[in-house]
Amino acid sequence: MFKKILIATRGEIALRIHRACREIGVKTVAVHSVADANAMHVRMADEAVCIGPSVAKESYLNKAAIISAALITDADAIHPGYGFLSENADFAEMVSEHGMTFIGPEAKMIRFMGNKIEAKKMMKDAGIPILPGSDGDVNTVSEALSIADSIGYPVIIKAVSGGGGRGMKVVRTKQDMIEAFDMARKEAEAAFDDGSVYIEKFLENPRHIEFQVIADNQGNVIHLGDRDCSLQRNNQKVLEETPSPVISDELRDKMGGLVCDAIRKIGYTNVGTVEFLYENGQFYFIEMNTRLQVEHPVTEMITGIDIVTQQIYIAAGEPLIYKQKDVVFRGHAIECRINAEDPETFIPSPGKVGLWHVPGGQWVRVDSAVYSGYTIPSNYDSLIAKLIVFGSTRKSCLMRMRRSLEEFVIEGVKNTVPLQQRIIDTKDFIEGKYNIHWLENFIGKYPKD
Repeated sequence: MFKKILIATRGEIALRIHRACREIGVKTVAVHSVADANAMHVRMADEAVCIGPSVAKESYLNKAAIISAALITDADAIHPGYGFLSENADFAEMVSEHGMTFIGPEAKMIRFMGNKIEAKKMMKDAGIPILPGSDGDVNTVSEALSIADSIGYPVIIKAVSGGGGRGMKVVRTKQDMIEAFDMARKEAEAAFDDGSVYIEKFLENPRHIEFQVIADNQGNVIHLGDRDCSLQRNNQKVLEETPSPVISDELRDKMGGLVCDAIRKIGYTNVGTVEFLYENGQFYFIEMNTRLQVEHPVTEMITGIDIVTQQIYIAAGEPLIYKQKDVVFRGHAIECRINAEDPETFIPSPGKVGLWHVPGGQWVRVDSAVYSGYTIPSNYDSLIAKLIVFGSTRKSCLMRMRRSLEEFVIEGVKNTVPLQQRIIDTKDFIEGKYNIHWLENFIGKYPKD
């Protein structure tokens, strides 16, 4: 087992990793920018190193500074968390080249899955269903028109690299394609320094459902069920739940087994998430995230398995202690992401936090690095807390979430607690009748009805 792990991220996930390390007797090193000098993960870690100014490019994205911090503190492993360098294959290689362990999959697997076209090919060969579309990147409008004609409109143009909705355009007619193709390529180039795009069939009303997997270095693979992440705004998840209210146990078992077989075939190790669009009883692969997910706590709630601890054990070369038969799904869990944003305009609201009171009680978990008097910096993502609750049924889980949101007190900055309260009180959400477009439509009416 490792003696000391450097945590190469910030915020709630840095604190989450620190706690996992402490619980298995591993010391931690926090890295931080100037803006995060008083951050909670910095205060709690055994050691802390300032790696640069507030700008992420000069601190949390500064590979050399992070490697140097690990070397001077004698860390023997680096955990990237999520965001920043967590899916950067070059960084993973640098960690290994300097004699340390990257807590995640191999660099080559990160690189494969980071290229959406290569990922689709690899998963298709491994038996995972994919959407009809181009076999590779599309270079001209005429080629794009030909592909769209063959698979039928509507289609969607996507960036080969990256995500988050950038370089993505829905195309419903030939004229739309002529107008959107070059625009998508320019957006992709600006966002990812790679203007390559590909084309897929566009589904009108799908769910976004993902499967959590864990694989060790001895060929053992398990899945921890599905998560429904369909409630999204600008392609960013807002609320997640498990299990999905529209997936039967039989289909869940079937897809989980299919995903495990694919992970085993491609030789993937550590923690990962296979993401799908789901419509009319069919799953279609969209991408694989080669890192810890923001929404991992809902899976931990219903399985009792500590995913972060498993990441560390596997990276240290230890075998999985679980077989698939040991994974038991109990009850229901929901996560609400709480952002420091205006709940109506979604304009970020950095600043000093006044009163901070988190909900409590049985089966309520709050992952956050915020405290009363903390100043939320303007330089980073606006996520300030994740409220996760468990219930023996989806109905009891919703009741507990409703009560927990009522207890959450955040003064000094605007936040999205009111939006989450409105979402869980809607008839559609209560009945589980939503898709990836539902929240955008809801926000269009919010806060009128």
